[in-house]
Amino acid sequence: MQVALQSWVFWAVSAAVFAALTAIFAKIGVADVNSNYATLLRTLVVVLALGFLVWGTGQIQPLSTLSPKTIVFLVLSGLATGASWLCYFRALQLGKASQVAPIDKLSVVFVAIIAALFLGEKLSPVGWSGVGLIGLGAILVAIA
Repeated sequence: MQVALQSWVFWAVSAAVFAALTAIFAKIGVADVNSNYATLLRTLVVVLALGFLVWGTGQIQPLSTLSPKTIVFLVLSGLATGASWLCYFRALQLGKASQVAPIDKLSVVFVAIIAALFLGEKLSPVGWSGVGLIGLGAILVAIA
């Protein structure tokens, strides 16, 4: 088990499972409430849970130990996360979870493109084929 906890694959698959549960729970939860308010409530739960986790494990560090670059990009990431959640909850309110979630996963395609353009990451032709199949699959599931 210790080896699994050190594997990016374990954590990525766990993230995918929790993302799937997020979609199902959110679809049920957003049925009778404004999607923005639902996002606020969900965010408060996330903040509290993470706050207790970081505090309980002694991982809090002074903000003064972070570089300005780190702070700027974490703020930008937080803003992007908030925007994503707002859009996701509204989409779930308006559409089927089985259609919204695959379109949301087009983020995989966008990450590959942006990482190649701005971070210099390289994918093999097989990797790009996989990215293309993810995009095609997401669209096919959403329109079916």
